[in-house]
Amino acid sequence: MTQRWGLNAALFSVKCFVGAMLAYWIALRIGLTRPYWAVATAYIVAQPLAGAAVSKAVFRLIGTVLGAVAAVVLVPNLVNAPELLSLGLALWLGLCLYIALQDRTPRSYLFLLAGYTASIIGFPSVEAPGAIFTTAILRVQEISLGIVCGSLVHAVILPQTVTRQLVTRIDAILGDVERWTRDALGEAQDGSLDRDRRRLVLDINELHQLSIHLPFDTARFLPRVRTVRAFQDQLSLILPLASATEDRIAQLRAIGALPDAAEALIGRISAWLTMPPQDVRARAEITSALVAEARALEPTAAAPLQWKDALLLSFAGRAAELIDAHHAVRDLRDQMRSPSRRAISPVVTEMLAQTTRRTFHRDRPAALRAALGTTATILIGSAFWIGTGWADGAGAVLISGVACALFGASDDPRPMILSFLWGTIIGVGLAAIYAFAVLPRVTDFVTLVAVLAPVLLLVGTFQTMPKASLVTTGVILGFINIVGLNDHYAADFAAFANGSLAQIIGTGFAAVTVGLFQVVGAERSAARIIVAGWRDLARRSDLPGRPDVTGWVSKMLDRIGLLAPRLAAIGEDSGRPMLDALQDLRVGVTVGQLRDLRIDAGGASAALITPVLRGVARHYAERRLDQPPRDDPALLEGIDQAMQVFSHAEDGDVRRRAVLALTGLRRNLFPAAPAYCAMAAA
Repeated sequence: MTQRWGLNAALFSVKCFVGAMLAYWIALRIGLTRPYWAVATAYIVAQPLAGAAVSKAVFRLIGTVLGAVAAVVLVPNLVNAPELLSLGLALWLGLCLYIALQDRTPRSYLFLLAGYTASIIGFPSVEAPGAIFTTAILRVQEISLGIVCGSLVHAVILPQTVTRQLVTRIDAILGDVERWTRDALGEAQDGSLDRDRRRLVLDINELHQLSIHLPFDTARFLPRVRTVRAFQDQLSLILPLASATEDRIAQLRAIGALPDAAEALIGRISAWLTMPPQDVRARAEITSALVAEARALEPTAAAPLQWKDALLLSFAGRAAELIDAHHAVRDLRDQMRSPSRRAISPVVTEMLAQTTRRTFHRDRPAALRAALGTTATILIGSAFWIGTGWADGAGAVLISGVACALFGASDDPRPMILSFLWGTIIGVGLAAIYAFAVLPRVTDFVTLVAVLAPVLLLVGTFQTMPKASLVTTGVILGFINIVGLNDHYAADFAAFANGSLAQIIGTGFAAVTVGLFQVVGAERSAARIIVAGWRDLARRSDLPGRPDVTGWVSKMLDRIGLLAPRLAAIGEDSGRPMLDALQDLRVGVTVGQLRDLRIDAGGASAALITPVLRGVARHYAERRLDQPPRDDPALLEGIDQAMQVFSHAEDGDVRRRAVLALTGLRRNLFPAAPAYCAMAAA
């Protein structure tokens, strides 16, 4: 209801205004020279969630100090060579941007702020290099004051906690996942299943972003980050398990080989997923019974192995794993609500012990291109500034570098920078009205707060709207930086005009240079993501040692999450590429199972598995975007031969694991191939 009537947005705006005015008042009381930095920073750091505000404040404080240190090191040593100083500041910002783009979590802002804080301090200090240390200390104080005041107000006054948001999202996601699993078991007949798959990928990535802020949250009982990670891990495994189970059900039904007992099990799993939450003990009893029922369906898969038996074994095995995964996420959901850190069930204990760090897709060439483009922007702008002797050219250079860095992660930063530019122009227009018509009549702090309130409260409200956020950020910087909250522009139209033009020209210049250096395009970026998945799978297929299946799943889900908006941007139906990526995800899981089996079984079994793994590596190494997957009869024959030999294995566990993995690999890589035939493989 509060969201519907805009009360949350209004409360957020009021808190932004209170934090900014508190920072401004303190800045005036302690005599800071440019208090507008504190006001602008209080708005820039504002976050609706208390934990996010505090965590980002910590990252920003560290980044600000690092940037100030870099400026203090560079300016005195290079001030006599403006070209080298510009190069040093440009390279520092480029390096920080490159590092920031490797993370893609809120922590990345630490490096981003370290990069452009050096420019904020360094470029204006060229005219007074002897005072660089004092200038750096002042800027750090001003920016830190804005960070502390802004985050403190959001954390203390009617805080909206990350924990509450996280628990709410987890309940919603769990409901979606259970519905999606029921659909995968055979209830859905439309395109909703594919949409739910894509949504689940984005939901998992959102949970990770929220969990970063948990240690800084203000809630009384905080879920452990490790528990959230374990929940994400099990949620991630549900995606390949459910899609594999769906495929086996469809194949068995197509050949009329799905037993009545299997149909009954499917119905019982679906019914269990619609039940209201049970207590831990009741849940364990129900899931144990369902898993036992699935295991009872498994054929021995012994020679002579029939394709229908291999499919039934795969269905039963994957269904049992799917039940276990749903059991785990339900227990982990309850663990996050528990006020105690003690595990509420043995399942939670096991899942927490298996938790690993999530891995993400990294596009180092794209990050390097963004870093070089930002560096080139600063160097070209510096050449113009130095060559023309423009007094306010330093401001234009630093704002162009900041714009390139802020939006450098995008495939095409131009639309975002142009939105930022329009906001800057609006802010400058408002600043002109205030600086020369309103503020000269203000005689005390209370009146100043009153006259600033209409604009800043409106700006704070628009900050909560994603579509208007970039324009709003431009308004904040354009309005606050030159409105007259300091003596630099007060009652001096020439200084005001030069400062305004510098900010507008710097932003416009960034929009031009990113078109030359940083525009990749959604189509090319999507292609790079798809190819990266293929190359990664080719590399992982024949590595020695134990596989990191959870790490592979998390990285592929991250890639799928990055792929979806890019396919939408180019107007392409995302269904086919997304399903292909999901298929690659399942192949990676089965490859991991074969690598485990190669280590556990050893000897002759390893000699059978290795050619199959090398065939998978070759298959993905040779994949091309402009060509359909080529037929690979040698790989298909190798899979069938391995199935034939393993069906004669005396060790039932080895036989089961091999047939499970090889059946999955055969279905994923050769879905249209004729059914496996033991005689043909002999």
